[in-house]
Amino acid sequence: MSADPLSQLESWAGVLLAKLEPPARRKLAVTIARELRRSQQQRIAAQRDAEGAPFVPRKPRLRERSGAIRRRAAMFSKLRTARWLRASGTADAAHVGFAGRVARIARVHQEGLRDRPVPNAHEVRYPRRAMLGFSDIDRERIRDLLWIHLSR
Repeated sequence: MSADPLSQLESWAGVLLAKLEPPARRKLAVTIARELRRSQQQRIAAQRDAEGAPFVPRKPRLRERSGAIRRRAAMFSKLRTARWLRASGTADAAHVGFAGRVARIARVHQEGLRDRPVPNAHEVRYPRRAMLGFSDIDRERIRDLLWIHLSR
């Protein structure tokens, strides 16, 4: 068996899920995707990655206006809303990811890539801030949802 816990979960559940009809698998996938989106939203709000490490803080801007609202502004507050962080499921997969133009912004931060903060600016290397990922709690929750669904 693979050392990856998600692969272990997949191999364990694959046999059981193969016996379900496609509509039942789709319903389960949608439920899992919604739960994963909820946990990802909570983790992004807490400014932590899947392992529990805090996000690298923003660099201070040269001409930033002072004030309590500006200082307390959390990163990715709009990205974590259901408008941009989408959850969907099919009979074959559950999907949680960013939609639209913000997907590129999220990818730059997720992987720590280079990008221009505004048009015609110099390229900047963004630190890696993994917004999406599986934690041990997420894996346990998926396993629990599978048990609940299969015991009905």
